[in-house]
Amino acid sequence: MIVVRCRQCNKEISSLENQTRSCGCPNMMTVTGDILTASDLSKTIVVSRTQEEEKDKLTSQDLQWQEQRRKRKVRKLDFETR
Repeated sequence: MIVVRCRQCNKEISSLENQTRSCGCPNMMTVTGDILTASDLSKTIVVSRTQEEEKDKLTSQDLQWQEQRRKRKVRKLDFETR
């Protein structure tokens, strides 16, 4: 989640994951998830930003499986050429 303030109209906007929010002034600051856009980004201030924890953390079983897979040998196939 990100909280942004527009310097032109002093409106604070907090982001939502699936919803687009805009301040409505001529700068047209728009926040969608963690994406911030505006006509002039120098007129925007990022008030706070929270980074979510990684959702794809691997368990010890996953790490062990990947290590075993990494150590496997590649078989070379011999083909007859005629």
